[in-house]
Amino acid sequence: MGKCSSLLEDLIEKAGGCAVIDGGFATQLEIHGASINDPLWSALCLIKDPDLIKTVHTEYLEAGADILVTSSYQPLLATIPGFLSKGLSVEEGELLLERSVTLAVEARDKFWDVVKSVPVHSYNRALIAASIGSYGAYLADGSEYSGCYGPDVNLDKLKDFHRRRLQVLVRSCPDLLAFEAIPNKLEAQPKTDEKNGSLTRLFWSECACVELLEEENVQIPSWICFSSVDGENAPSGESFKECLDVINKSKKVNAVGINCAPPHFIESLICKFKELTEKAIVVYPNSGEVWDGRAKRWLPSQCFGDDKFELYATRWRDSGAKLIGGCCRTTPSTIQAISKVLKEMS
Repeated sequence: MGKCSSLLEDLIEKAGGCAVIDGGFATQLEIHGASINDPLWSALCLIKDPDLIKTVHTEYLEAGADILVTSSYQPLLATIPGFLSKGLSVEEGELLLERSVTLAVEARDKFWDVVKSVPVHSYNRALIAASIGSYGAYLADGSEYSGCYGPDVNLDKLKDFHRRRLQVLVRSCPDLLAFEAIPNKLEAQPKTDEKNGSLTRLFWSECACVELLEEENVQIPSWICFSSVDGENAPSGESFKECLDVINKSKKVNAVGINCAPPHFIESLICKFKELTEKAIVVYPNSGEVWDGRAKRWLPSQCFGDDKFELYATRWRDSGAKLIGGCCRTTPSTIQAISKVLKEMS
């Protein structure tokens, strides 16, 4: 994959074969007292408290994160209507989207300026991954956990949805692009309808991601992560083989994996992905708690503590994961536990 992938590959090598991604961003904002019960979710702090965003990024760097994921996941922000609803112009909305990258870069650079002067340390200069959430996250109805986008969603609509956000984020010069919590198949070719022989596009997913990377000729390394609610398939019920068959053909996608799925699914999913792809495998599960997308609350459930993340991180690495971190309801202490054990191994 040439220069496009070397940045990510170099980081993985420097990290001893497995790099560490940061953890739950909104979770840590709430711990600091931020109120993010809003359609913009954690992106609300881009408007109200950008310094807090830098603080959280720094806390994850101190914990040992090799990759920071930006506060641009919630696509109501990224598609600009969310900002318009707050009385901002399109231009102001795009500037705030760019700010999500700038804040992460500034936090990284300030941290690294201090660390690199220390003779002996265990840190790597972190990479910045611009987060791109799924269409289901934009709908805010829990469909990122089901993959059911409705009959009116087709490829063109999905590409229109993602295109401007992708352009703005690429213009902001992150090191990586992170397509997150994709709930269904990335199908990028027409398929014949068995009943009438007509060509119907089965794009009930973020197939737009792969096509847009090609159409925009993006030269930034990227990963695509799916979610899973059963530990076997994508939330839509489609097999991961179907999903990865398309991704494997793209030279624009450098890593694939799972995020925001329960941690007890991860080991078997890594093994499954190892059989289906030669791309680097990335995993950053949630704590195991269950999010009710309609009620907008976390449900009581069995979850992993930091000690279990420390234990399982070694198993995930041994199973073949090259990038490991945390998602919702994980914190800097979770990432510190993961980083500590992985760096001890390397």
